[in-house]
Amino acid sequence: MLHHDFRRFIDALDELNPAQIEDAQAKIRDLRRKTEAISEIEARTNRERRCPLCHDNQRQKWGRTRTNVQRYRCSGCKKTYSGRTGRAIGLIHRPDLFMVVLWDMLGTSVLQSVRALAHQLRLNKYTIWRWRMLVFSIIGSGTEMDFSGIIEADETYQRESRKGSREWVRHFADPQNFSQPPRPRWGDFTTQGLKMMRGLSRWQLPILTVADRGGARLFRRLPNRKGATVERAMNPLVPGDAVLCSDRGNGYKNLAAARGLEHFVVGSKPGTRVAAGCYHNQNVNSLHARYGSFIKPFCGPATKNLNGYIRWLEVRMEGMQPAEIILVS
Repeated sequence: MLHHDFRRFIDALDELNPAQIEDAQAKIRDLRRKTEAISEIEARTNRERRCPLCHDNQRQKWGRTRTNVQRYRCSGCKKTYSGRTGRAIGLIHRPDLFMVVLWDMLGTSVLQSVRALAHQLRLNKYTIWRWRMLVFSIIGSGTEMDFSGIIEADETYQRESRKGSREWVRHFADPQNFSQPPRPRWGDFTTQGLKMMRGLSRWQLPILTVADRGGARLFRRLPNRKGATVERAMNPLVPGDAVLCSDRGNGYKNLAAARGLEHFVVGSKPGTRVAAGCYHNQNVNSLHARYGSFIKPFCGPATKNLNGYIRWLEVRMEGMQPAEIILVS
């Protein structure tokens, strides 16, 4: 919008009635939310004044990009850049719609499916999917938590999934060069009368969950459920003066014995859920319930993307804002 058109727009606001003012405020709030992270990036660029290509501090304004982001020209390398240059969202042509997807992922409302978001934004479902994978790459693996005091630990399990894998397709097309995958397809258990494996197996992937009474919490996928694996994962997390609450798993018992920790074993049956009046695993069990309700709508995410979903849940629980995520990309 040109400057004189903007001034006429501002002057016209005096003629709005109360209902129109409310509508205008709602529209401005919506636009502000969509462009919040982009505005934060521009503000940070104005403060830093450093070229992301050669790190020179001298620059001049050089128009705006197609998405109305301020462009600069570096006086050192003579190249143009904006606040999005060198960032994960630098090549996204519709940052306003990307922000809608990001708010859906991080907000407190119920998550929408990829297809529902694609229909709402009039985009291809694969575009929404790629944007989610981009967010996974931005949020990364997170930072290590500092646990202290009474520490609760247990594992929950996620069924192994090979969504998107072409291994069975390749096997049927060329069985000579592509051997049969090690695990039957889940549909084969009903169509071919195979017996479903009960209890835990190598197809159930363990996710270590740790929490303390101070609010620190952590989800971490483990390669297997062996006691030695659990012990190695827990060792750097538990300080020497902590009290450990867990089930009867060998990994926890061996860790407590090797480190000289005070260890309380709690069970899942009535009468065994609390030890010594105050030692329990209820905080970890609550995290398991939150993980179950979060992951259920995705109907078993692909194992190769499971770490991204786990980190996504942690970011939602931390209450991280979209602008914070974009600025660290």
